[in-house]
Amino acid sequence: MSNLRIYEKVRAVPLEAQKKIGGGRLKGMTDINPMWRIKALTEQFGPCGVGWRYEVVDKQLSPGADGTVAAFVDILLYCKECEEWGAGIPGTGGSMFVAKEDRGLYTDDECFKKALTDAISVAAKALGVGADIYFAADRTKYDAAPEPPKQDKPKTEPQTTMPSVSENPEVNRLRGIILAELKQNLAIADKAANARYKKNFYDLSLVELQEVAAKVTANAEVKEINRAARMDTSHEEAGDRL
Repeated sequence: MSNLRIYEKVRAVPLEAQKKIGGGRLKGMTDINPMWRIKALTEQFGPCGVGWRYEVVDKQLSPGADGTVAAFVDILLYCKECEEWGAGIPGTGGSMFVAKEDRGLYTDDECFKKALTDAISVAAKALGVGADIYFAADRTKYDAAPEPPKQDKPKTEPQTTMPSVSENPEVNRLRGIILAELKQNLAIADKAANARYKKNFYDLSLVELQEVAAKVTANAEVKEINRAARMDTSHEEAGDRL
């Protein structure tokens, strides 16, 4: 007789008995429908009171912070196998009797019922009931929530700056020369400035503008020389044809 015979039969939880917890400290964990646990125990051992049963051994209220009060229930879960009752499996469950909410303190008259349900789930867990849920996440509600994975910040394209007028006339003159060569395309000017100086175009200093102006002017002169050379070549070819 395998030691895992019960465990293997009650470990898997059907999807219809699972519910993702969407908020609070338990966000991201999975809640198991308590009636599914009752069904799992009944399938393995028989009806409650015949094949399995629980005994409440203690109930208490414990004051918490800011006027809150917690309710706790301790039980022993017994299961019968081969016509013999096994030793009691301990389980402790808890729920809030007085909870602090946005509108103030709230008293829950069903706190002991909820704590009892929690205690049964804790004891049943020792038999493997719902084990796949707990083992897959490798967490229980008593563990600290894991830190979210670090994500790299998405790369963003540099934003186009708004045109501005400087108090320095030379700065304005150089800006005009550069933009004229770039066909007044400020987006290209910003992109080039970011690539070279890690700044937007209108944030460039006088020295930086002088460097850029000298470069674009030189490029413009080269283009003009090439254009003139191409025109001379085309004229010579036309003369040859004549």
